[in-house]
Amino acid sequence: MMNRKRFLAQLGGTGLATVLPQTSAKAFFTESLPIINKSNENIVRDNEGTELRVFGNPQLQKVVGNDTGNQVFEWVDDLAPGSGIPPHIHTKEDEIFRVMKGEVEVMVDGKTTTLKKGDMPFAPKNLVHSWQVVGDEKATMWVSAFPSGMEHMFHELHALPPGPPDFEKVSKICDTYGIRFV
Repeated sequence: MMNRKRFLAQLGGTGLATVLPQTSAKAFFTESLPIINKSNENIVRDNEGTELRVFGNPQLQKVVGNDTGNQVFEWVDDLAPGSGIPPHIHTKEDEIFRVMKGEVEVMVDGKTTTLKKGDMPFAPKNLVHSWQVVGDEKATMWVSAFPSGMEHMFHELHALPPGPPDFEKVSKICDTYGIRFV
Protein backbone atom coordinates (compact mmCIF):
# COMPACT_ATOMS: atom_id res chain seq x y z
CA MET A 1 0.00 0.00 0.00
CA MET A 2 1.35 3.42 -0.95
CA ASN A 3 2.01 5.93 1.82
CA ARG A 4 0.10 9.11 0.88
CA LYS A 5 2.50 11.53 2.64
CA ARG A 6 5.56 9.92 1.04
CA PHE A 7 3.85 9.97 -2.39
CA LEU A 8 3.05 13.69 -2.08
CA ALA A 9 6.60 14.40 -0.94
CA GLN A 10 7.93 12.56 -4.00
CA LEU A 11 5.92 14.88 -6.23
CA GLY A 12 8.42 17.53 -5.24
CA GLY A 13 5.99 20.42 -5.12
CA THR A 14 4.04 19.48 -8.24
CA GLY A 15 0.41 18.59 -8.44
CA LEU A 16 -2.84 19.99 -7.14
CA ALA A 17 -2.34 18.69 -3.60
CA THR A 18 0.69 20.92 -3.04
CA VAL A 19 -1.14 24.02 -4.27
CA LEU A 20 -4.01 23.59 -1.84
CA PRO A 21 -3.65 23.66 1.96
CA GLN A 22 -3.42 20.14 3.44
CA THR A 23 -7.00 20.20 4.74
CA SER A 24 -8.40 21.47 1.43
CA ALA A 25 -6.40 18.94 -0.58
CA LYS A 26 -7.63 16.11 1.62
CA ALA A 27 -11.24 17.28 1.26
CA PHE A 28 -10.82 17.66 -2.51
CA PHE A 29 -9.66 14.07 -2.92
CA THR A 30 -11.85 12.36 -0.32
CA GLU A 31 -15.22 14.12 -0.32
CA SER A 32 -17.78 13.09 -2.91
CA LEU A 33 -19.36 15.72 -5.10
CA PRO A 34 -23.15 15.56 -5.25
CA ILE A 35 -24.54 13.83 -8.32
CA ILE A 36 -26.85 16.30 -10.03
CA ASN A 37 -27.89 14.26 -13.06
CA LYS A 38 -27.30 10.53 -12.90
CA SER A 39 -26.57 9.11 -16.34
CA ASN A 40 -26.66 5.49 -17.34
CA GLU A 41 -23.64 3.71 -18.68
CA ASN A 42 -24.10 3.04 -22.36
CA ILE A 43 -22.03 1.61 -25.16
CA VAL A 44 -23.24 2.52 -28.62
CA ARG A 45 -21.72 0.57 -31.50
CA ASP A 46 -20.81 2.19 -34.82
CA ASN A 47 -24.04 1.25 -36.60
CA GLU A 48 -26.34 1.66 -33.58
CA GLY A 49 -28.66 4.52 -32.69
CA THR A 50 -31.99 5.92 -33.75
CA GLU A 51 -32.06 6.60 -37.48
CA LEU A 52 -33.97 9.58 -38.84
CA ARG A 53 -34.04 11.33 -42.20
CA VAL A 54 -33.62 15.08 -41.91
CA PHE A 55 -34.00 17.02 -45.17
CA GLY A 56 -33.34 13.79 -47.07
CA ASN A 57 -30.08 12.96 -45.26
CA PRO A 58 -29.68 10.05 -42.85
CA GLN A 59 -29.05 11.03 -39.24
CA LEU A 60 -28.08 8.45 -36.62
CA GLN A 61 -28.77 9.67 -33.09
CA LYS A 62 -26.15 8.04 -30.88
CA VAL A 63 -26.97 9.40 -27.39
CA VAL A 64 -29.80 11.70 -26.36
CA GLY A 65 -30.76 13.59 -23.23
CA ASN A 66 -32.42 10.56 -21.64
CA ASP A 67 -29.08 8.72 -21.92
CA THR A 68 -26.94 11.53 -20.49
CA GLY A 69 -28.94 13.24 -17.76
CA ASN A 70 -29.77 15.93 -20.35
CA GLN A 71 -26.11 16.89 -20.60
CA VAL A 72 -25.38 16.11 -24.26
CA PHE A 73 -26.95 14.96 -27.51
CA GLU A 74 -24.69 13.34 -30.12
CA TRP A 75 -25.49 12.27 -33.66
CA VAL A 76 -23.89 11.36 -36.97
CA ASP A 77 -25.04 13.03 -40.19
CA ASP A 78 -24.37 11.40 -43.58
CA LEU A 79 -24.64 14.30 -45.99
CA ALA A 80 -25.05 14.57 -49.74
CA PRO A 81 -22.87 17.05 -51.67
CA GLY A 82 -24.36 20.53 -51.42
CA SER A 83 -26.28 19.77 -48.22
CA GLY A 84 -26.13 22.47 -45.61
CA ILE A 85 -27.81 24.66 -43.04
CA PRO A 86 -28.08 28.43 -43.60
CA PRO A 87 -26.84 30.92 -40.99
CA HIS A 88 -28.65 30.45 -37.68
CA ILE A 89 -28.27 31.00 -33.94
CA HIS A 90 -28.82 28.56 -31.09
CA THR A 91 -29.96 30.20 -27.88
CA LYS A 92 -29.81 27.08 -25.71
CA GLU A 93 -26.89 24.88 -26.75
CA ASP A 94 -23.29 24.89 -27.94
CA GLU A 95 -22.25 22.60 -30.80
CA ILE A 96 -19.11 20.78 -31.85
CA PHE A 97 -18.86 19.35 -35.38
CA ARG A 98 -16.30 16.63 -36.16
CA VAL A 99 -15.72 16.04 -39.87
CA MET A 100 -15.21 12.31 -40.36
CA LYS A 101 -15.35 12.21 -44.17
CA GLY A 102 -15.51 14.70 -47.02
CA GLU A 103 -15.19 18.48 -46.93
CA VAL A 104 -17.49 20.88 -45.13
CA GLU A 105 -17.40 24.66 -45.30
CA VAL A 106 -18.23 26.04 -41.85
CA MET A 107 -18.91 29.62 -40.82
CA VAL A 108 -18.83 30.60 -37.16
CA ASP A 109 -19.29 34.25 -36.17
CA GLY A 110 -18.49 35.48 -39.69
CA LYS A 111 -15.29 33.40 -40.10
CA THR A 112 -15.52 30.80 -42.87
CA THR A 113 -13.18 27.85 -43.37
CA THR A 114 -13.22 24.53 -45.22
CA LEU A 115 -12.79 21.54 -42.97
CA LYS A 116 -11.57 18.05 -43.84
CA LYS A 117 -11.45 14.70 -42.07
CA GLY A 118 -10.35 15.16 -38.48
CA ASP A 119 -11.12 18.91 -38.31
CA MET A 120 -13.48 20.21 -35.67
CA PRO A 121 -15.08 23.63 -35.11
CA PHE A 122 -16.83 24.79 -31.95
CA ALA A 123 -20.00 26.91 -32.36
CA PRO A 124 -21.01 28.44 -29.01
CA LYS A 125 -24.62 29.38 -28.41
CA ASN A 126 -25.66 32.87 -29.46
CA LEU A 127 -23.10 33.02 -32.32
CA VAL A 128 -24.23 32.82 -35.93
CA HIS A 129 -23.01 29.69 -37.69
CA SER A 130 -23.72 27.61 -40.80
CA TRP A 131 -22.25 24.74 -42.75
CA GLN A 132 -22.37 23.24 -46.25
CA VAL A 133 -20.86 20.13 -47.84
CA VAL A 134 -18.50 21.21 -50.62
CA GLY A 135 -17.14 19.19 -53.52
CA ASP A 136 -18.59 16.08 -55.16
CA GLU A 137 -18.08 13.68 -52.25
CA LYS A 138 -20.54 12.90 -49.47
CA ALA A 139 -19.54 14.09 -46.02
CA THR A 140 -20.00 12.57 -42.60
CA MET A 141 -20.07 14.68 -39.44
CA TRP A 142 -20.31 13.60 -35.80
CA VAL A 143 -22.05 16.43 -33.97
CA SER A 144 -22.42 17.15 -30.26
CA ALA A 145 -24.89 19.60 -28.74
CA PHE A 146 -24.86 20.45 -25.07
CA PRO A 147 -27.07 20.54 -23.22
CA SER A 148 -29.38 18.13 -24.97
CA GLY A 149 -32.86 18.93 -26.27
CA MET A 150 -32.33 19.36 -30.03
CA GLU A 151 -33.05 15.69 -30.60
CA HIS A 152 -36.77 16.46 -30.19
CA MET A 153 -36.53 19.10 -32.93
CA PHE A 154 -34.96 16.55 -35.30
CA HIS A 155 -37.84 14.14 -34.67
CA GLU A 156 -40.25 16.90 -35.72
CA LEU A 157 -38.18 17.69 -38.82
CA HIS A 158 -38.06 13.97 -39.65
CA ALA A 159 -41.89 13.91 -39.61
CA LEU A 160 -42.13 16.55 -42.37
CA PRO A 161 -43.15 15.25 -45.82
CA PRO A 162 -40.34 14.19 -48.17
CA GLY A 163 -39.11 16.64 -50.79
CA PRO A 164 -37.84 20.18 -50.58
CA PRO A 165 -38.44 21.53 -47.08
CA ASP A 166 -41.04 24.23 -46.45
CA PHE A 167 -38.78 26.88 -44.92
CA GLU A 168 -41.66 28.50 -43.02
CA LYS A 169 -42.54 25.20 -41.30
CA VAL A 170 -38.88 24.42 -40.64
CA SER A 171 -38.34 27.88 -39.12
CA LYS A 172 -41.37 27.49 -36.87
CA ILE A 173 -40.19 24.10 -35.59
CA CYS A 174 -36.64 25.36 -35.02
CA ASP A 175 -37.87 28.50 -33.25
CA THR A 176 -39.72 26.29 -30.76
CA TYR A 177 -36.31 24.95 -29.71
CA GLY A 178 -34.55 28.33 -29.51
CA ILE A 179 -32.96 28.16 -32.97
CA ARG A 180 -33.56 31.01 -35.37
CA PHE A 181 -32.37 31.66 -38.88
CA VAL A 182 -30.71 35.01 -39.65
